[in-house]
Amino acid sequence: MSEKHEEKVTVGSWFGRWFINNKYTIVMLNVLLTVLVLWALNRVSFIFDPVAAFIGAVLPAIILAAVQYYLMNPLVDMLEHKYHVPRTVTIIVLFLLVVGLIIWAAVTLIPMLQSQIQGIIDNWPAYWKATENAVSNWLSDPQMKSLRTSLQNYSDQIQNTLLKSANSAVSDTVTHLSTAVNVITVVFMTVLTAPILLFYMLKDGRQLKGKLAYFFPIKYRAKISDILSDINSSIAAYVRGQLIVAFWVGVMFSIGYSVVGLNYGLTLGIVAAVLNLIPYFGTFVAVIPAFIIALFDSTGMLFKVIIVFAIEQTVESKVVSPLVLGNKMNMHPITTILVLVGASAVWGLWGVIFAIPIYAIFKIAFQRIFDSYRIRSGLYTDDLIAEGLVVKPQDEVEPPLDKED
Repeated sequence: MSEKHEEKVTVGSWFGRWFINNKYTIVMLNVLLTVLVLWALNRVSFIFDPVAAFIGAVLPAIILAAVQYYLMNPLVDMLEHKYHVPRTVTIIVLFLLVVGLIIWAAVTLIPMLQSQIQGIIDNWPAYWKATENAVSNWLSDPQMKSLRTSLQNYSDQIQNTLLKSANSAVSDTVTHLSTAVNVITVVFMTVLTAPILLFYMLKDGRQLKGKLAYFFPIKYRAKISDILSDINSSIAAYVRGQLIVAFWVGVMFSIGYSVVGLNYGLTLGIVAAVLNLIPYFGTFVAVIPAFIIALFDSTGMLFKVIIVFAIEQTVESKVVSPLVLGNKMNMHPITTILVLVGASAVWGLWGVIFAIPIYAIFKIAFQRIFDSYRIRSGLYTDDLIAEGLVVKPQDEVEPPLDKED
């Protein structure tokens, strides 16, 4: 009797209500503990430097192999399931095709690109000067004097920044030969190990989900497996979609520039394809060099390039992107822009490239965890019943009205 009384007093006291049995207090304590753990890890971060160095060494090869995996795996799966072709045979054939494409590019495409890139580098000062003169002529009106002065200042700042960056890069390359050697080593090891990783990812990649889920308790393995499946599907659709769209953007720009007679059309098209991997901003950045080169040629060429850009944007936004991408990531444009801006401020170019996939991973994981919390907490019962995720309890179901005889 005394034990029950003591338990009631403890639970019913103000300390029990505010601290022991208060969910918000428990949540705040967990947050505080998490912050303290992160602070402690930051104080001993030097312990993790070897781990960071190891990850930095293997991550490029893993990323390169993963991108190729998402491109090749659908074909390997289709041939295995539909035509019963062994996976190893398909993988070897695909590797031989890739080697053939690399040899063809090295013999034909790369020399052409090298020549065009060298031409752009040699003539870029003249292109920039001609662009400045053209803009100055357009702003020759006295009313545009203040704007002309501002543009001239911005132009000088850009040139000085580019010059300082180039000098700094040369100086760093000369004074930090060990860093250059490390970069070359990483590139060499990436090229050497990525094909090996790709082979085993294509051959045994289906077992990875089960291996990862095995580290979790049995009651959570099904949910973890579902989360991993959703993440894999989302990332696969995004990677394949972005690369396919980028390929067709490069093709359209290369053909369009060649048709209108713009110099270095192939190189500018490939630049547009690569920069198109940056959502919303990439293509607009890629056409700036094309506008400058076209303006150096003639005003008529500038209008032709604008027409090519307008046609490409129309075809990409109305045909290519809806067919290939659709809304695979289920992200609002505002969310995408904010994620890109924030990631670029923290991690630079790499943040821009990988921000969307990383955001998708955290979004899927958080959504699944929150859905589980909604069901377990009992705070969202009405919403879950309205969404059809749970059934209304029998004692809350209104009994049918008795029919009168």
